[in-house]
Amino acid sequence: MIGHPSRRDSRDRRRAGDCGFPDGPGAAACADRPIIGAAYNVLFRKRGVTARPAGKPMNKAFTREDASAQDDDDVEAAPLPEGTRNYMTPAGFERLKAELDQLVGRERPELVATVAWAASNGDRSENGDYLYGKKRLREIDRRIRFLIKRLDRAEVVDPAAVREGDAAERVYFGATVTIRDQRGEERRLSIVGIDEADTAQGHVSWISPVARALLRAREGDTVSVATPAGVEELEVIEVAYVPVATGAGRAAAGG
Repeated sequence: MIGHPSRRDSRDRRRAGDCGFPDGPGAAACADRPIIGAAYNVLFRKRGVTARPAGKPMNKAFTREDASAQDDDDVEAAPLPEGTRNYMTPAGFERLKAELDQLVGRERPELVATVAWAASNGDRSENGDYLYGKKRLREIDRRIRFLIKRLDRAEVVDPAAVREGDAAERVYFGATVTIRDQRGEERRLSIVGIDEADTAQGHVSWISPVARALLRAREGDTVSVATPAGVEELEVIEVAYVPVATGAGRAAAGG
């Protein structure tokens, strides 16, 4: 189990230039974190989207269906360890932000116009364009709220940033690790953010069991990972910090 720093420790480490990742990678790996929610909330108020802060009740003006969609928001979001930021690579951050920009700047305005046109065509109860448009609009708004929450909690860590000493030799967020299992088979894993995980590409979330087991390991170490088939021993062959192209698999698959 990874021990998470106290709030006071976290503040002290940030003042010292550390990004706050448990046993963090050092100041050079951490980028300034953009504040997404504040900027988008201004835009959303103009366009009728409410990006609700976590823990705040829904506005009574919302419909019952919208309230249900908001509840789905919490189900969709993979949980983060309490008190931590949403660590991700620069590529992962840009991918989520590009999706948010596309939804807010293009898809939603176009759909609002379509729904308004459909609503002007008579009986809404049997208006397929209107009913589908409203349903799709709820889906887009739910996704926008999800993306804002993810990006607002983001802590961007560059895997390719220069590291020195212990930070360059041990496994932390962003590391690409070559491991060998008990059968002698080798594979490479890159430790990335929750929303960047893609097992087909060898990208594992930093809160996954294998990433937790590898934390702070160095070349030559052997770690134990609990799997459904039992405890597996993994030998660390190499630890490297190189650019990680997360999202490549999804793009190739059209996701």
